Amino acid sequence: MPFVALVLTGLTACASHDEASLSESASAMTGESVTWQVQSEDAVAATALTDLVSVEGLQDYIDEALENNASLQQTLITLRKAQVAIKSADAADNVNVDASFSGAKTENSDANYTSALTVSWEVDLWQKISDSVTAASFDAASARSAYQSSRDALVASVIRSYLDIITQQQLLAIEHERLGVYENSESIILKRYRTGLGSLDDLDNAKTSSANTKASLALYENAISTAKRTLAVLLGREDQSLSDFPAVTKFPEVLEPMLALPEQDLARRPDLQAAYYAIKADEANVKVAYKALLPSINLSAGLTDNGVTPSQSLFSNPLWNLLGQVTAPLFQGGALRAQIDDAKLNTLNSWWQYRETLLNAVQEVQNALDNEKAFTQRQYYTDIAYRNALNSAETFSGQYRQGLVDILDLLSVYDTTFNLQAQRVELQYSQLSNRIDLGLALGLGVSQ
Repeated sequence: MPFVALVLTGLTACASHDEASLSESASAMTGESVTWQVQSEDAVAATALTDLVSVEGLQDYIDEALENNASLQQTLITLRKAQVAIKSADAADNVNVDASFSGAKTENSDANYTSALTVSWEVDLWQKISDSVTAASFDAASARSAYQSSRDALVASVIRSYLDIITQQQLLAIEHERLGVYENSESIILKRYRTGLGSLDDLDNAKTSSANTKASLALYENAISTAKRTLAVLLGREDQSLSDFPAVTKFPEVLEPMLALPEQDLARRPDLQAAYYAIKADEANVKVAYKALLPSINLSAGLTDNGVTPSQSLFSNPLWNLLGQVTAPLFQGGALRAQIDDAKLNTLNSWWQYRETLLNAVQEVQNALDNEKAFTQRQYYTDIAYRNALNSAETFSGQYRQGLVDILDLLSVYDTTFNLQAQRVELQYSQLSNRIDLGLALGLGVSQ
């Protein structure tokens, strides 16, 4: 009767467990109710980040980063540890076999040797061990999704770094072009001065512009080196010169990924999947905490033997015993109940982490869509301004030769033209990088 009472007490405790599943609530929230902005007709369907861009040498860098990136390898180890934890939890349900052998000799007595063999097994009557294995499996699934998220983020960073190097190279080329124009202006000023059509003040102003441009050249050369070092770290290289970077001087085409209109959810994002599996793992741990209140049943069998020699003690005439043991927690100062409450709070916290991840995902997609529209508009008007500046530069150059405008006006027009040219490059980089961000926000990644 006491045993029956203990079982009934435990079952009552389990029955008090709230059946409402937070994981079911989370699985119903994947952003499918969000009204997304309308995209341009140029958006394309894609299943991976690498579908968005194709350029010489990029895929080799991506493969190298996935193989050698230090941060990614640490995430992979975390995944493997989670997979080992499954085996550890499952081992609790296995039969355990222990063997021992000892010998002793005291003064005025013969030697005595003892051997023993014990077989034990915990009966998983309440599926407590099974629930622990389930929790470990969901932890591993969460770690696997986190690893995939790290892979996707790494590939996106490699692509952005690749585009950044191209950007800095183009900006450097613009500064070289600017310097050439200023140095040519110096020659024109000297010719005008020799013919009595100008002053040496004009030459000083032109040299000032040239000196400023040379300072900018040093800045962009350093920016290229910095961008290459950033990419080299992503690739896991100690030699960070990146001397094998291909001679790419123009931006590759980067496609805009399309949302699966008219309906779209974010369930394919690995960080959201990781957060979901974390909830499932915590729910399983709640079950384990409740079942800690239930009795545990352990069975064990053993063989022992004694002898004055080692061979005689090796089960030549063994004694055997069989033991069945039932233990149940009676009073532990509320520790088990506290563990249940703690497990429930962990589950609730995981649910809110999932919710936060989802909201951030929606924000990332909406921001990227907004940015795409803004970059398109800015590029359109910047292109118009650049074309007008080119016309003005040509007009002012002719007027300066005729003495109709002074050198400061001409240099100002040149500055405006080259600044707009650099702005066009920076805008294009920002738009292409934003398209990679949009793909990542939509859950596009790379295959494992």
